[in-house]
Amino acid sequence: RTGEERLDILQTQGYPPFGVEMKITDDAGKELPWDGKTFGRLKVSGPAIAKAYFRVDANILDDAGFFDTGDVSTMDEHGYMRITDRSKDVIKSGGEWISSIDLENLAVGHPAVAEAAVIGVHHPKWDERPLLIVQLKQGESATREDILKFMDGKIAKWWMPDDVAFVDGIPHTATGKILKTALRDQFK
Repeated sequence: RTGEERLDILQTQGYPPFGVEMKITDDAGKELPWDGKTFGRLKVSGPAIAKAYFRVDANILDDAGFFDTGDVSTMDEHGYMRITDRSKDVIKSGGEWISSIDLENLAVGHPAVAEAAVIGVHHPKWDERPLLIVQLKQGESATREDILKFMDGKIAKWWMPDDVAFVDGIPHTATGKILKTALRDQFK
């Protein structure tokens, strides 16, 4: 393998452990291809996977015995898995999925951006569209147009956020993760 191929593998979460079966599905449960590009809900099955929660009667497995991890991922043709987002944070626009994490990572590449978060906001035609929320670095300035121009050509046109909101600070959980529930409430 070339150095680039090895780097691609190192950037994945890896191969499933012995005895664990993984698959990715769409919202309807249809299995998706392992092409390294198509992303869907990560589901796992195997003897080490919980079959139930303690003192909870609800079934946590699908009809085939798979557990939905709550992650969105891709699988390549060799079985290497890459987590791309949490299912609750994926933006579902016109029947397609947009990764909030990929948009956030791109936005923080702009030299004026200190931190970025992306949430889905209601859209009458597309169900949801991405809203980019940006905290600028101290002493820096940028406009909506500056940020979107920076992102243009680096993502699919339909992934482009419809708007950019500038904030003084982005809320975090106690463990340092972006508190997207607070942002969803703020930008309803």
